[in-house]
Amino acid sequence: MEPDQALGQALRSLRTRRKWSQTELALRADVDRSYLSLIELGKNSPSVRLMFKLCDALDVTPSDLMKDVEKRMRAQRAR
Repeated sequence: MEPDQALGQALRSLRTRRKWSQTELALRADVDRSYLSLIELGKNSPSVRLMFKLCDALDVTPSDLMKDVEKRMRAQRAR
């Protein structure tokens, strides 16, 4: 699994656990919903600034998000 895909999955998981739509997270993080969709699909990578905005909106630290990304990548490699 590529890092962009793992990041997208981690963000989607955090968003859906809160029962938020992409639109709701996009509004909270001040990002276009279609761009957020591309990030969640692993087709685009957010800038560091946007990563912090998304984490702030989701009430997680960037380091916790990256730990989740690493965990997802390790799990995929182990298969």
